[in-house]
Amino acid sequence: MSIFARLLPLLLALVLAAPLVAQTPLQDVLQANRVEVANPSRASVGQVLAALREADAPGTSEFLRQWQDRMVVEDPATGLFHVSLEVEGRQLALIDLDSGAEIGRVSSRDVIPIRPNAGVRREIGAALVRFELSAPDPSRRLAALEAIARSPDADQIPLLESAIPDESDADIRARKLRLLDLLNARFATDTGQRIAAIKGLSGDVSTEARRVLNQILATEPGLAPTLPTDRNIARVLIAGQHLSPHEAYDRLVAAGLAPARPERNTLRDALLAHVADGAVAGLPLHRLSDPAARIEAYGVLQAQGLVPPLVGEADIAATLAGYVFFDTYLEPDPALTDAARAALDQTATRLTLFQWMAISLDALSLASIFFLAAIGLAITFGVMRVINMAHGEFIMMGAYTGYVVQTVIPDYTVSLIVALPLAFVVAFGAGVAMERLVIRHLYTRPLETLLATFGMSIALQQLAKNIFGTQAKPLTAPDWLAGAISLNDVVSISTIRVAIFVLALIFLAALLIMLKRTRLGLEVRAVTQNPGMAASMGINPDRINMLTFGLGSGIAGVAGVAIGLYAQVTSEMGANYIVQSFMTVVVGGVGNVWGTLAGAGLIGFLQKGIEWFNPSNTLAAQTFMVLFIILFIQFRPRGIIALKGRAAGE
Repeated sequence: MSIFARLLPLLLALVLAAPLVAQTPLQDVLQANRVEVANPSRASVGQVLAALREADAPGTSEFLRQWQDRMVVEDPATGLFHVSLEVEGRQLALIDLDSGAEIGRVSSRDVIPIRPNAGVRREIGAALVRFELSAPDPSRRLAALEAIARSPDADQIPLLESAIPDESDADIRARKLRLLDLLNARFATDTGQRIAAIKGLSGDVSTEARRVLNQILATEPGLAPTLPTDRNIARVLIAGQHLSPHEAYDRLVAAGLAPARPERNTLRDALLAHVADGAVAGLPLHRLSDPAARIEAYGVLQAQGLVPPLVGEADIAATLAGYVFFDTYLEPDPALTDAARAALDQTATRLTLFQWMAISLDALSLASIFFLAAIGLAITFGVMRVINMAHGEFIMMGAYTGYVVQTVIPDYTVSLIVALPLAFVVAFGAGVAMERLVIRHLYTRPLETLLATFGMSIALQQLAKNIFGTQAKPLTAPDWLAGAISLNDVVSISTIRVAIFVLALIFLAALLIMLKRTRLGLEVRAVTQNPGMAASMGINPDRINMLTFGLGSGIAGVAGVAIGLYAQVTSEMGANYIVQSFMTVVVGGVGNVWGTLAGAGLIGFLQKGIEWFNPSNTLAAQTFMVLFIILFIQFRPRGIIALKGRAAGE
């Protein structure tokens, strides 16, 4: 009881004080500005927005969003404003602004819709940003920041400054501070504050920061008899060096400081217009076939004031000698442009570094794809010395296996888990069948093996067309593989390519374990080095050849599933990788896993490097890559990592 007696005065004080701190209902604020809300204009909407800011009633930001989306209506019977939601037919559900509860349903004819125009909606959107910057939902605060970034304005600086101290999320706070630097760099009134903000953007490779710096460094062309001292000159342009004499002269013409240069047919048209009695300016027409005579006739017409002066190259040079051409910054303060130039130079250095990093990631991703596509061929070629031109079709089999599994199992994650081993089994079985039926009868006859596997390649492609059709089939990646990993606006890589890189590492580890730690691997290495000696030791080379060919084909099937996740699944998809696969095997070193890895890395980095120098012509890039590989093989015919021992001499 004593505790209750002590708390009772405090409770009474809080109850009595509650009406004093109660917020004004949103409906009351709108009713106080009823005419401006019902018929908003750009001139009157500011009064309503100011009243809403001052009242800070609950639900204000939600009302602004609904007002902007034209969801607010007026009840003519009561004069109250409500939010309308469409239900069945022409019926509208009216929602109370303060409670959020449905108060009834009416026909659309029973209410007056409020339709703010585009200008009013922009004003509402700007006011909404103020409320959204402090919204409890982090996603709404981020959306408000993105809205500011899309339409930056000087009026948004105080809004951001007031929203930063109370920001509890570290990432959003950093985003607000960075956005404040972007705004201050462009719109701050204090030069020192702008320079500090510009220095804060130094080295920032984001598109937003580079755009702000480039806007500060924007220039316009200028010319004058002498170089002006009262303008912020970006650079002096020399005619014949930075711009052609004709371009410089055209600037003078545009400024009204020189007569226009004659066009290509100006002389001819002027002479034709003054033909009289078979002559022009007293010269017979038959003499005008001579260029000197035409110029003479034009000179007579010019002296008579019948045609404009004919500007020659000597006239252009003499006119240009009297003027200085330059580019001047739109920003008049040299301190700001110097700071922006220094910041942009540092950004350019980091941008180059990140561009090389992006190219390296792309090259690494491409190398992992080549490794997956070629490792099966490397094993087959290394052990059996069989040039299998149908290797790409095993990649195609794996991709189509993944497509069929997805049609049966709609869950993309589960279907991917099922498709990877099933693709291996399908391609393994097809490889064993091909080896038993065709290839084992053609050992020691490489040319006939090449022709036979090439024929099998065409047959398998046609079989796939007969079964699946000629249209590309979708092989959809799960949602967790659908995005991209981004370091910044320059460096990013798709999640699928990261997954393929991881899959390549898994296969590399699995193959090394199989070759080094299992009996099958021991027998494979023995047959690779010396088939005759291996047979004398009790190893069946025929069985090893069959299993090796099946293993290489199965790995190609798994690679097909991985490649199909980002490439089109068609009957010809394997043909796109057969050339790169053979180049990878030959360059890396036949029959060597590490050599295949090195060859895939070399070709991947080489192709991306050439494409960087010539991005508009990928065919030329591939041509240069083939030429480089031909030269490389001339100097190192056994590849990067050549086999040792007797196998190296075969």
